[in-house]
Amino acid sequence: MSEKKVSEAIEFRRSVRIFDDKKEIDPKVVKKCVEQAILAPNSSNLQLWEFYHITSSEEVKKIAKACFNQPAAKTAKQFVIPIVRKDLWKRRIASNVAFIQSEFEKSKNKDEKKKKGAISYYQKILPKIYGAGNLRGWANHITTFFNGLNKVVYRQVKKSDMRVVVHKSTALAAQNFLVSMAGNGYDTCTMEGFDSLRIKKILDLPAAAEISMVIGCGIRTKKGIYGPRFRVPFDEVYFEK
Repeated sequence: MSEKKVSEAIEFRRSVRIFDDKKEIDPKVVKKCVEQAILAPNSSNLQLWEFYHITSSEEVKKIAKACFNQPAAKTAKQFVIPIVRKDLWKRRIASNVAFIQSEFEKSKNKDEKKKKGAISYYQKILPKIYGAGNLRGWANHITTFFNGLNKVVYRQVKKSDMRVVVHKSTALAAQNFLVSMAGNGYDTCTMEGFDSLRIKKILDLPAAAEISMVIGCGIRTKKGIYGPRFRVPFDEVYFEK
């Protein structure tokens, strides 16, 4: 299987609704694509995501059923499910701080001021945002509004705002996965039609975890692509100023 260039992979990728039941895909290749996924850019490098790779035929059937046995789920050979883990922010902050300290110790040109600034960002600023509940989040929002009357400020400070931020980061990683799969000649279909509670039970996820999407994986059939690709005219979405 020859690998495709990035531009070729993007063109190749389609939402495949029916996968070939006679063609298997290599779980090692899919796992490698997940490794590519986690190289995606993400907010503050917190990497508040997890990826569940479903390869067992029994588990695949359970996930398909929780996706209403829609064709893209029922015919999928494997699933990859990106999970949003905003609740892990304390652990991921600690990991980043440990990495900064480790890199500082290895560095020959030690910049103490830079190190302190980076650690302060993780230990003082981020906890105020990620640790804010509904009341504190709204208090932050009001304070930010008045501060923003006279200067540039960061305005996404409510609890709901940070949930959106973490979902965006996870979606960026998912897109990396889709393109990587296409680059390896494999097909995918992202699905939002699923019973989230049942899937969380299947995966044994904590209540705070959220499912970003369910991605069916396999090899396309001719019937699996429902028609020519449609996009609205480019000049309706592209603006240069």
